[in-house]
Amino acid sequence: MAKTERPVDTEALDRLEDKVRLLVALVGRMRSEHAQTADALQRATRELDDARIRLKEAEGSGAEIAALKDERETIRTRVSSLLAQIEDLNL
Repeated sequence: MAKTERPVDTEALDRLEDKVRLLVALVGRMRSEHAQTADALQRATRELDDARIRLKEAEGSGAEIAALKDERETIRTRVSSLLAQIEDLNL
């Protein structure tokens, strides 16, 4: 029995090779885009963390300002009371 060989369809292999090359290029681009996106995410995360820290500091400063205003009002009231007592002594 003689072996019958089928002719190899090189066009189909060429098309397959082209598709594989395109897929390899696509995977390379996707990896590059993924790395860029990961870097951007990392930068955004750092910026968000920095913004949160600044917000907490600002909130702390606001509370400190409110406490100082209360203290100033208390001192103002006490000084007014002392001035009134001094005026009463100078009859």
